[in-house]
Amino acid sequence: MSQTQIDVTQYSAQLEEKAARLEDMFAEFDTPALDVYASPAQHYRMRAEFRVWHEGEDLYYIMFDQQTKQKYRVDQFPQASRLINDLMPLLLEAIKPIRSLRHKLFQVDFLSTLSGEILVSMLYHRQLDAEWEEAARQLKDKLNNEGFNLNLIGRARKQKIVMDQDFVIEKLKAFEQTLTYKQVENSFTQPNGEVAQKMLEWAIDSTQDSEGDLLELYCGNGNFSLALAKNFDRVLATELAKPSVDSAQFNIAANQIDNVQIIRMSAEDFTEAMEGKREFRRLKDNNIDLQSYNCNTIFVDPPRSGMDEDTCRMVQGYERIMYISCNPETLKENLNILSETHRITRFALFDQFPYTHHMEAGVFLERK
Repeated sequence: MSQTQIDVTQYSAQLEEKAARLEDMFAEFDTPALDVYASPAQHYRMRAEFRVWHEGEDLYYIMFDQQTKQKYRVDQFPQASRLINDLMPLLLEAIKPIRSLRHKLFQVDFLSTLSGEILVSMLYHRQLDAEWEEAARQLKDKLNNEGFNLNLIGRARKQKIVMDQDFVIEKLKAFEQTLTYKQVENSFTQPNGEVAQKMLEWAIDSTQDSEGDLLELYCGNGNFSLALAKNFDRVLATELAKPSVDSAQFNIAANQIDNVQIIRMSAEDFTEAMEGKREFRRLKDNNIDLQSYNCNTIFVDPPRSGMDEDTCRMVQGYERIMYISCNPETLKENLNILSETHRITRFALFDQFPYTHHMEAGVFLERK
């Protein structure tokens, strides 16, 4: 079997194995029954990137074997969305005869959506000029005339040319809601669109009887903040990456949600602000009075490294904790602290990455 092929008949078995492994990892915490959220068996990744190999007059996509580091040709990639697979061959066929588009092209990145938009980034080992720009404009128009809703970016060292926007607009459904999200090139977004919707629904369901306000750390583009806003009086959310904060502000306006406030701060700085150790001008500039919030619930979705001990101790101060983790190992480390004061009442596996060892987990904790 080619390294790009997947055996969809094995999907259920691999998901069962993941669920058993996750339950075993966390058995010491006396977890409730595991909620398992499956992925589509194929065409589940909204993002993909490929190197481009030049061989005479031919061009084709390649990937590298993680173990042997050997390259292999990729004509179709069933893990990626149907939209990406539909576009992959048409894009290269259109590029091949045009020297200004193919010369020193070394990588193509795709960002697609469930809503039908797609963004293509073409990366070059040379500076891009007016000839490239004119050819790229014609390429974009040609592909859109063939039925795609596509925007295009050209990248080279210290150079970025955008036609006509560097983001896509995603529409995610969570129960009766349809939420609009701006997703910017090279910014974090959930890679599996269908599972992302299930994650939103799990978070909404877990907090549906909430009172007071919600504090969210590591909010990204407001993915969860907006979905959870209806369950709380107010949502105060923090994020460090500026493009994600800008997207979150766009998304708040696009969804006409008036009880969410996003502040650009790291979780560590915010912990110090909450504990009164330091004052931060950005809180004053945004008229945010931390003492006015009645946050009984905190939501955290940290990077793979998890939360540092000081942040864990701060999080312990809340009655209810929702924690989404892309790394069960660091989640377990953090739970060694959080379980001192809280018990797990909801436990979930989100299969963002089928056919790999990666697991996305969710826990909801309440004070003992």
